[in-house]
Amino acid sequence: MNQGRKLQNRKAKSGNIRIIAGKHRGRKLPVLMAEGLRPTTDRVKETLFNWLMPYIHGANCLDCFAGAGSLGFEALSRGAAKVNLIELNKSAAKQLLANKQLLKSNDIVVSNIDVLNFLKAVPSTAFNIVFIDPPFRQNLVSQTCELLEGGWLTEQALIYVEM
Repeated sequence: MNQGRKLQNRKAKSGNIRIIAGKHRGRKLPVLMAEGLRPTTDRVKETLFNWLMPYIHGANCLDCFAGAGSLGFEALSRGAAKVNLIELNKSAAKQLLANKQLLKSNDIVVSNIDVLNFLKAVPSTAFNIVFIDPPFRQNLVSQTCELLEGGWLTEQALIYVEM
């Protein structure tokens, strides 16, 4: 009986995300199921990327609060030139790095840092598309958007906020 509980606990701690379209279409990537981590559903991703289709090819994307990296990996698969994944949770960031290796991509940068601290630095690049999907009830959206105005955005940048 104890053995069964241990197996259930292991299953509950891992899962996967699916890349819907593009170069890596159909690919499933393992995901660490940590508290507060809720990957964007396939239905939401499909709608979002249908909207972004005219803008995603060649874009420089920033996935704030990346978590499972669902949005960032989908953007890369659909033709983004570069994707920066920012994730504070060390274990989740480690899984993002492992998934980057699975995709054999040099166009993904994973940073294990607090998004607000990352955005307080002097911008090294400007982003065309930014995904903001912060943990619930922490009031991070407005702070993140304010910091993005400090030179992190191209003139015609698009920002997607999930809350």
